Amino acid sequence: MQSTNLTRGQNQWSALDWWPPIGWWPEPARDLLDPGSATASATFVLLPKAESVHSARSFAAGTLAGWDMTDLQDGMELVVSELATNALRHGLVLSAPRAREVIRLSLIRRGELVTCAITDPGSAEPVLRDPSPFEPGGLGLHIVESLSVRWGWCPLAPQGKAVWAVLSG
Repeated sequence: MQSTNLTRGQNQWSALDWWPPIGWWPEPARDLLDPGSATASATFVLLPKAESVHSARSFAAGTLAGWDMTDLQDGMELVVSELATNALRHGLVLSAPRAREVIRLSLIRRGELVTCAITDPGSAEPVLRDPSPFEPGGLGLHIVESLSVRWGWCPLAPQGKAVWAVLSG
């Protein structure tokens, strides 16, 4: 398992308009792909409120059921919960008008692999922390790392980022 930051500036999208392009896959995880594997994607817009995390989990579960990949459901629901919570907590720009702040959850299937990508307008890098034993929280990215084959993030131009995790069926 590894985290990767893709910072080459190849992306020309912002978190306000990013939708996964046809065949999109995180570049640092392309070695995982089987050439000619079936592809599918689904995207869901999260409102900037706490209830959106539950909606995101439900969307992920329904999408995986539609793809007949329910074996990934438990792990994907945890990954979606952690990444959506981080996006809501750390990815929103508090000084900006909230109406323009958009968080998107995209699930991209390539064969037996599914990438969960969450975009938000924030620019802060996601960081694995070592919280103290008495600190509530701080383990979210550790959970993502333990459930995924690979995870990472990439900046979106001119603002925002995508945080992604690849799970295998």
